[in-house]
Amino acid sequence: MSLKPKKPSQSRSQMTDIILPAQTNNHGTIFGGEVMSYVDRIASITASRHCGLPVVTASFDSLDFLSPIRLGEVIILNASVTWTGRTSMEVMVTIEAESLTERRVTGVSFLTFVAVDQNGRPIPVPPIEPETEEEKYQFELAKERAALRKRRREKFDF
Repeated sequence: MSLKPKKPSQSRSQMTDIILPAQTNNHGTIFGGEVMSYVDRIASITASRHCGLPVVTASFDSLDFLSPIRLGEVIILNASVTWTGRTSMEVMVTIEAESLTERRVTGVSFLTFVAVDQNGRPIPVPPIEPETEEEKYQFELAKERAALRKRRREKFDF
């Protein structure tokens, strides 16, 4: 079965929210786990949009915190598919914070999702067709990250 390639723009997602007191630590900044929850949700939405199927998180490869998000600031997450395998997709999420006077990048994350059928078994996904120079650049880097993930999995003896 041949699946029609899809462009990253067809599944790109954005999420915004305001940071409230229950989400912050004693420093008045958002808990890292809260950010991870936002990242996982938007990446899941993006992966599902790409393949039109249910997905599961297979790997939370990285989450680099570049600066804190403070109480009362707006968190903005942008997600897009950067690479696809046979049944898996890599999603890049950029995290920004917005105050009344500035907007800044606060983090970047890469996750891998697998499309699954009604029995929870992996199912093929459409290939990604990058268009812009940035999408092509991330696609090439994603190949390296996929190879690293594969080598990392091979080291587990379960």
